[in-house]
Amino acid sequence: MLSVEKIDLHYGAAQALKGVSIEAEAGKVTCLMGRNGVGKTSTLRAIAGQQPVSGGRILWQGQDISRLAPHARARLGIAVVPQGREIFPLLSVKENLETGYAPLARRDRTIPETIFELFPVLKDMLARRGGDLSGGQQQQLAIARALVMRPKLLVLDEPTEGIQPSIIKDIGRAIEWLRDQGTMAIILVEQYFEFARDLADRFAVMDRGEVVMAGLRSELDETEVRRHLTV
Repeated sequence: MLSVEKIDLHYGAAQALKGVSIEAEAGKVTCLMGRNGVGKTSTLRAIAGQQPVSGGRILWQGQDISRLAPHARARLGIAVVPQGREIFPLLSVKENLETGYAPLARRDRTIPETIFELFPVLKDMLARRGGDLSGGQQQQLAIARALVMRPKLLVLDEPTEGIQPSIIKDIGRAIEWLRDQGTMAIILVEQYFEFARDLADRFAVMDRGEVVMAGLRSELDETEVRRHLTV
């Protein structure tokens, strides 16, 4: 469904990505791993349209979306859960979820009940302000907001960062459930190796703006991957 083909990306004169290629397909989780600063978030920004690529192309369901604006990609079913969550602290949980309506037709502007099955705590907190939630609850809210968009591609940027272990397990179970529905492609950026390994169908490891290892989970060399994750 998604094919990122040899993309380059620059911030001014600095090149952040060099010939990066990854794939994601419905019913599968592609895990993008690597240390801080190797280009993982830049790859996600390129996929979401938040940063233009300077070479290569990005195909989504056979369409070249390399020049499309972020809102146009959202309408095509691409949803991003950013690093740091970026929820609206002064809006209620319900209002935060409703911000996911933006790319939807009016008839589709409802909050799916499956969101509360995946994250029951949110149903009890609909009237609470987003800023009053714990970090883990905010992360669940950020994922739920993306799911309101009914995405066909869900991109998660380090969803376990700074999260307590019990909520990491809840997020892992939610990702597994979404994958198993078979209708959504998932890209997961992660430094927490065990979490990524347990969820990945495919993996790609980045270093210095390039993909240095990639393949199926069955082909993953754990020792070599860990070497690229350690500082």
